[in-house]
Amino acid sequence: MAIGSTQPFRPTGTAALAASITPAGIALVGGGETVLVTNATTALAFIRFGSDASVMASSADMPMLPGTRFLLGINGLIGYASALLDAGTGTVYFSRGDGSVV
Repeated sequence: MAIGSTQPFRPTGTAALAASITPAGIALVGGGETVLVTNATTALAFIRFGSDASVMASSADMPMLPGTRFLLGINGLIGYASALLDAGTGTVYFSRGDGSVV
């Protein structure tokens, strides 16, 4: 590929996290250097990644608007994700894979 080109995101697995106003964590599935995070809730979500199951999101972590998704680069040591909602309950999806936004 030419310098500066992108490769389509190729998911290898998705973990669905039941999120609420209490932080919850989940093991990521699949492999790769990229995670597509989808906030399928109607609330603001805060997300955090870590290398072990003790990772817990707080309101000081990265915010994600309701009904949105974004792609993040992570490394192979990251195996867990956590989310916290500012209100209500819902699902936050973490799809691991390789590639970038086309």
